[in-house]
Amino acid sequence: MTDTLSRLAEVLEARKGAAADSSYVASLYHKGLNKILEKVGEESVETILAAKDAAASGDCSELIYETADLWFHSLVMLAALGQHPRRCSTNWTGASACPGTRKRPRARKTDHPLTTEYTSWDSVALASGNS
Repeated sequence: MTDTLSRLAEVLEARKGAAADSSYVASLYHKGLNKILEKVGEESVETILAAKDAAASGDCSELIYETADLWFHSLVMLAALGQHPRRCSTNWTGASACPGTRKRPRARKTDHPLTTEYTSWDSVALASGNS
């Protein structure tokens, strides 16, 4: 999988300098980070809805499609911010093969206008005092 990620990262990097009308990814880069983040959010919602449908119907084909789309747009986001997907995959290795079992860093307060009081996976727990 890392070979596929590396090849995709190379293509995404090459699209940064391409004309906006040359590819979908180049058009996203030209529209800017906010548009890319909007697409990640949109694909996140579509993935969640597909998972709910899959749980009810047993058909996971739409879930697989939407998850791939979410991953793709997440890779575009990482590339736009100068990050290689390898940075994520190194978080999957280590003491546990399951990323959810690793202890996440504690949230920190932020004054970023697009967030609420905390930023982190654990923001709900911290905000409720259950950290």
